[in-house]
Formats: sequence, structure tokens, C-alpha cells
Amino acid sequence: MNTIMNRAENTLMADDQKAKEPDMKTAIIFHSYTGITRGIAEEIQAGCRGDLIEVKPRQDYTKLTAYTIGCLRARRGEGDPTDPRSIDVSPYDLIVIGTPVWAWKPTPVTNAAIRALRGCEGKPAVIFATCGGQAGDTLDVMRKELEAKGVCVQGESALTRKDCADPQKVAALIDLVKQAMVP
Repeated sequence: MNTIMNRAENTLMADDQKAKEPDMKTAIIFHSYTGITRGIAEEIQAGCRGDLIEVKPRQDYTKLTAYTIGCLRARRGEGDPTDPRSIDVSPYDLIVIGTPVWAWKPTPVTNAAIRALRGCEGKPAVIFATCGGQAGDTLDVMRKELEAKGVCVQGESALTRKDCADPQKVAALIDLVKQAMVP
């Protein structure tokens, strides 16, 4: 009898805990050139749930064009033609956007993704960047572009290559996303 009561109490407590957890629908939007940013986006999805939306250039960069044309376009704040062309986030409660860093700025693909957002006004967001060493102006540029669209950036994180391999650093980013999920 005691065992049955304990199981019932545990079930009620588990149900109560689930009721306290936010049930926010999250869009995890990212561009990944080498796969590092994709890996972080997937870890966020595993830790917080949500839909992954990968934004890709319509014309792929080669190693040479990424570091020449791509970096020049990033420095200028330009966008690339992308797929998807438009990103409707109106069904989502939270937006997470991740980018690699090119020439201390978001990639042209990420610039285009932010400009392609629809239905984003008034929504909270968390932004992150992956980089070899320094993120430079990347997060500032993303935050300003999102704020101009009426998005409220509630958290941001820059992860170096070393940070991306550190479970504690990645967990800290996931915690930022979870904090933004609390209404």
C-alpha cells in the first residue's frame, strides 16, 4: 500500500513539475558553414526542444570564396540569396539564431536570415555566434538588426572553437535559452 501511495505521489509530483515547465514553441534558426554552428543548434534543440531551421546560401561558398567574397560581404553587412527565402516565426514563442563569425561579423547568410524573418515583432530571442577566437561585432550587429524588427534579445553568447567542445559552456548557452523560455 505504501509503495502504491509513493508511486501515486511521485506521478502527481512529476505531472505538477511538467505543468510548471514552460510550453513555449521555439524556432532555432542557424547558418553553418563547417558544421560547428549546426552542432550547437542541435544541442540547444536536445536541451530545450524546438524546430531547427537551417538557412543555406543558394550558391554554396568554396573555401576560397568564403574567405574572400564571403568575408567581404560580411564586413559590409550584406545578405546572400538564401533558402528559405522567408522565415515565418509567427507560430513561435521564442527565436534562437546562431551564426558562424566571418571577419568579426555575422555571415551574409545570417544577415539575410534575419531580414527574412516574418511575424517576429514582440518576440523574445537568444542569439549566439561560433568563432575561431573572437566574435568581434557579430552579436551587436545581430542584436541591432533584430531590435529594428521589434525583437527583444534576452540573451547572447559567443562560443570559441574551444568553448564549443566544452560541455559547461554549451550548457550555459542552453540555460540562456531556458531562461528566455520563462514567461
